[in-house]
Amino acid sequence: MPLTIAEHPLAESMLTALRDEATSPPLFRLLAKRLSLVLCLEATRKLSTTEVRVQTPLAETGGARLASLVAVPILRAGLGMLEAVTELFPEVTVGYIGLERDHATFEPSLYYSKLPPVEGRFVLLLDPMLATGGSASAACGALEEAGAGHVTLLSVVAAPEGVRYLADRHPEVDVVTAAVDDGLNELAYIVPGLGDFGDRLFGT
Repeated sequence: MPLTIAEHPLAESMLTALRDEATSPPLFRLLAKRLSLVLCLEATRKLSTTEVRVQTPLAETGGARLASLVAVPILRAGLGMLEAVTELFPEVTVGYIGLERDHATFEPSLYYSKLPPVEGRFVLLLDPMLATGGSASAACGALEEAGAGHVTLLSVVAAPEGVRYLADRHPEVDVVTAAVDDGLNELAYIVPGLGDFGDRLFGT
């Protein structure tokens, strides 16, 4: 499973602010969106293009047009990354997967799935916290069952346990993240992490 860490000073600075417990929800949302832009640019390096001809005001020239792209946020935290994708790719098709983690067993359960046609298409799976890897793995399984051509997971922060879990079960999935942290605590939260991403995003 290819793992890419977005090693850029801007990404590091924004991640530091996201980690800070003093960062307010409005600023957290803004930083999450901006960091997602960086991750999205990194993740779409492999996105295929089609050669086209266009007419400039002066002459005809060759160029490239992006292939079809699907974005699938895992509810609810993944919504904080979606706007970055839709801004970069206005014609992106969007699906949704809802997964809820049992706080005793840490196992995910699917409560909602609404996917557009994904067969043979490049899919960006948006899950800001790759912790145990259970939710990401379940989502990848649903996308693979639907025939997705290639899946790339975008995470703000990942835990080594989640990276290994996903690599074991879905080795063909790429992961792009801003950091791989120390590990998980007894409650399966990423340490040092940044807390509950959804709670901080929505101020709950």
